[in-house]
Amino acid sequence: MQITNLRSKFNIYWRKVAFICIVLFTLANQAYAQRNVAMNNPNYDDRFLSYGFLIGIHTTTYQLKYSDRFVSKELDSLYAISPSWSPGFSLGFIVNMHLSEFLDLRLLPKVSFYEHRIEYLRLDEPKIDELVETTVVEFPLLLKYKSERRGNFRMYMVGGVKPGIEASGKNDVDEISKENLNIKSFNMSLDVGFGIDMYYPLFKFSPEIRFSKGMTNMLGNSGNELSAGIDRLNTNTITLYLLFQ
Repeated sequence: MQITNLRSKFNIYWRKVAFICIVLFTLANQAYAQRNVAMNNPNYDDRFLSYGFLIGIHTTTYQLKYSDRFVSKELDSLYAISPSWSPGFSLGFIVNMHLSEFLDLRLLPKVSFYEHRIEYLRLDEPKIDELVETTVVEFPLLLKYKSERRGNFRMYMVGGVKPGIEASGKNDVDEISKENLNIKSFNMSLDVGFGIDMYYPLFKFSPEIRFSKGMTNMLGNSGNELSAGIDRLNTNTITLYLLFQ
């Protein structure tokens, strides 16, 4: 049952990922076609420090590992714990340091708004819908590897780490956190992605898609029934960023 549910979710969301990839591929073709056009801001990337802001639209879910108690008689009425993908967004700033012709170091402090949904499916009982809403302050530190510039376009890849600290969420409300799933306030993720720098006369615009894999077990130490069947919770996030510099 769990495998079938995961396949169903994959079939829904792979189309969104494929659409974003097609858009970026189309922009890459335009970059190649315009390699001989007049260059906007030809010396922009030579600046040691540059700044900007970003807007992110993401979809996120928990990846869980069942505990040994999940198959015990204690939880015999519970037959599946099913996370689902949920949308959210983020806002932040860009601090970019030029290291070499093809390599930058960038810090992207931002505030992200997350919703994580989990369904608890039970035999002969109504399902339980658990919603975890959090506002997280994140500090992605990434290396940006750039291709050679072609006209007013340049492809790039990014990778690095993303620590995050919860600023507010359900865990701030005592009477709710005792009955609901308890989540830790700190998360560390590994990020990898790719994008396109598009140079305009007054600014640089960069659409980017980034995948984030949480490395921290987000399950808190609460012993209530919602956490009894779970051994580990990790975050998975896919984000489309719009960066302006």
